[in-house]
Amino acid sequence: MTDHTPEMTDDTADSPLPEDVVSEAERLTALAADAVDNAAKAAYRRERDRLVADHDYSARLREEDSTLVLYPAGWTEDGTVQFDRIDDTDRAIEVPLGPQEGDNWAAVEAHNQSIVEAVAEDASALHAKNVRAFADFMGNHYLQPLDTATAEQLTVFYEEYYPRNAWASERQQAVVEASIRIAFRLTDASYPL
Repeated sequence: MTDHTPEMTDDTADSPLPEDVVSEAERLTALAADAVDNAAKAAYRRERDRLVADHDYSARLREEDSTLVLYPAGWTEDGTVQFDRIDDTDRAIEVPLGPQEGDNWAAVEAHNQSIVEAVAEDASALHAKNVRAFADFMGNHYLQPLDTATAEQLTVFYEEYYPRNAWASERQQAVVEASIRIAFRLTDASYPL
């Protein structure tokens, strides 16, 4: 399983923000991203913003590369960064939240394939085909073991990915949720939906 705990880099080791504040801001940002309810998303973001504001910092999520950016509040005006106010870029902190270049896709794929094989052995080839589609989705889109999927990821899989990309037979489609539940059962992971 991939450890998503950030390593302390030179950027964060010499940071004017305490390490525990950076870690908590990262945690709250991840909770906001995973929350299904909009009110919960907003609450997590408010808590993160309050936390970093206590240190005269602002936070934003750079969507294009899933990076939390923490920077001095004095660099902004009405929520927009003013480039002429940036005095020392070393004061900004970037925390990657999503899969990174160094993450090991092969290890995630091996883990997911072992679950596909266990489903084929425990249930059937039909269920294993559905789990293989789910393994592809989790590995290729999130670089994540399939048994760590969130409710939101499962919903995207069922509603968007599977109908467009699985090329499943009617029999497969009829049992897709049962297939994924088998995979979770075999790994002793909780099915999040």
